[in-house]
Amino acid sequence: MNASDRTPADLLRSALAADPARPLVTFYDDATGERVELSVATFANWVAKTANLLQGDLSAGPGDRLALLLPAHWQSAVWLLACSSVGVIADVGGEAARADLVVAGPGEFEAGLACRGERIALSLAPLGRRFPTPPSGYADYAVEVPGQGDRFAPYAPVDPDEPALIVGAVELTGAELVERARADADRLGLGPGSRLLSGKPYDSWDGLSAGLFAPLTSGGSVVLCRNLDELSEDGLAKRVESERVTDTAV
Repeated sequence: MNASDRTPADLLRSALAADPARPLVTFYDDATGERVELSVATFANWVAKTANLLQGDLSAGPGDRLALLLPAHWQSAVWLLACSSVGVIADVGGEAARADLVVAGPGEFEAGLACRGERIALSLAPLGRRFPTPPSGYADYAVEVPGQGDRFAPYAPVDPDEPALIVGAVELTGAELVERARADADRLGLGPGSRLLSGKPYDSWDGLSAGLFAPLTSGGSVVLCRNLDELSEDGLAKRVESERVTDTAV
């Protein structure tokens, strides 16, 4: 990746320029049997559409706080990069009452109602299915995002030295996030072509780094596994082999 990259959105742009066809996120849910693989280009397209939704329809801008009430999931990863693209602070698992807007998944809809701003619901169902009826007080992401533009340009430049991510007690600017992810990638021995399998939840920096940011900053990719405890040891070994995993973080 480029040494000049100072935000996660910069990292994604560099990855797209380097090799848009390579896998970036391969997602498994071992409770449902779901598998989704997103190339850099496909992932970037989802990020662009979501960033356009954030900036346009939801009127979010730099410095706004978004409570991200989602588990480790490929759509969570999309929202993290969309926030970075706009300059919105992603507050992972944050208090909805303190947020300007909220993005919530199953089990979090009641908590998300404490946000007085815009609320977006994700079903997290296989194939990104819509809700039969969206939760009360929410717009359905699967309805709102498909019609958004495939290219994104921020209304205002994103300052890499402004807050970008909050998770637990950790608060990072965009530049600090990239620097920390690079250090994690070095520690894990990740590099171009690496395939890191992560079963860590997205409720800590370690989980977010292993499950997205460290592979992204190193030119590698992540095999992101939700409900990995439902997979047998033999099943895990087969996945490591079939996905050509080079490193694990479980």
